[in-house]
Amino acid sequence: MSEITNEDSATPSELYGTYTWKIGNFLEKSKKEIRSNVFEVGGHQWYILVYPQGCEISNYLSVFLCVANHHKLLPGWKHFAVVTVSLMNIYPNKSKHSDTLHEFCKRERDWGWKKFIELPRIQEGFIHDSCSLIIKAQVQVIRKSVDGPFPCLDGQYRKELLRVYLTNVEHIMLRFMKEKRSKLMEDKTRWTSLCAFLLGMDQKSRRTLSAEKMDVIQKLVVKHFSTNKEVTFPLVMDFLFKGLSSLVLDTKEKIIHTTSKQMVKLLKDLDSPVNTILKALEEEPKKERAFDGKELTAPIVTVDKDMFVLADDAILLLEKAVLEPFPDERVPPNRMEVDYDGDQRDDEKLLTEYGRHTLEVFIIDHIFCNKIELAYKDAIALKMQEELIREEEDLKKRRVKSTKSS
Repeated sequence: MSEITNEDSATPSELYGTYTWKIGNFLEKSKKEIRSNVFEVGGHQWYILVYPQGCEISNYLSVFLCVANHHKLLPGWKHFAVVTVSLMNIYPNKSKHSDTLHEFCKRERDWGWKKFIELPRIQEGFIHDSCSLIIKAQVQVIRKSVDGPFPCLDGQYRKELLRVYLTNVEHIMLRFMKEKRSKLMEDKTRWTSLCAFLLGMDQKSRRTLSAEKMDVIQKLVVKHFSTNKEVTFPLVMDFLFKGLSSLVLDTKEKIIHTTSKQMVKLLKDLDSPVNTILKALEEEPKKERAFDGKELTAPIVTVDKDMFVLADDAILLLEKAVLEPFPDERVPPNRMEVDYDGDQRDDEKLLTEYGRHTLEVFIIDHIFCNKIELAYKDAIALKMQEELIREEEDLKKRRVKSTKSS
């Protein structure tokens, strides 16, 4: 069974950090720019750069995050980072926050906002005691991978970002699933031909076409979603990683669950003093088991060693993927099923489900478009070639027959 791991030993939480900068007597500052002290996050050094009167623009406060000691950076140095800069208000819920995702490198060593906030607005609760301004920076360095979905964000920071970008992340994954689903079924003739082709194959051949190597799929998934250069990218990648982990874990648990049931049945047939214990185990409430039977029902894709494998007949699973409603279309919605109390929705569980379903749709689309359909086209080409050969042979026979008769 394949394990889902992050090759870099540093966890997202170890690559995340915050820095709070209090600028005293801000209203009396006459310098064009002000720099904070240097602070370290994710193994790199940073500082905040502020232009009290604006950078190349007037009447705005400009704020940037910069890489410190950039002249010491080696050629080729570059790292993605999610950055949130907050201008703290005396009323916390009125603080000003701005987020960005940027690939810092030797050439682009600073990134931020020229129009962070209009200067007159600073008087609206942003001046603290001693006429100070308080700026907080949250920095999440991302060790990007091309090998498969990877965790990006510190858990608490992810929750903060979800408050702003939840609907955006939902939209990205739902749009992908709906587009793929529509594409799979839009050509009825193609669909009918592929079904007929599969039905004409033996079970072993169909099984061979219904699997793909995990590393192939994972690289394609990262490549597809890496085109998004917004703050939503690390959020989407986090939940694709969670969905992938869920897929692998559920496959393992289903194997354990099936094996455990077989062992219980076998041992119950024996004259053993442990029968009472075994019966108790068999009747154990699902909610107290390491795995929930609800999570193990009707999977679309399973994991077998280093392969993604369609869990059932390819035609049936394609119909299921195409016709089954998405989580947001169910009644009641899944988010209503898990510890829901008004404003406290279990969004992370829902998005993990989206991530898993996105991967399943991706795998099915890949298998049908890049394996089954190619095999179908090869079979058609081979059939046409065989027909041409037969026609040529028939033509030769007729010529020989004609020569003999003459």
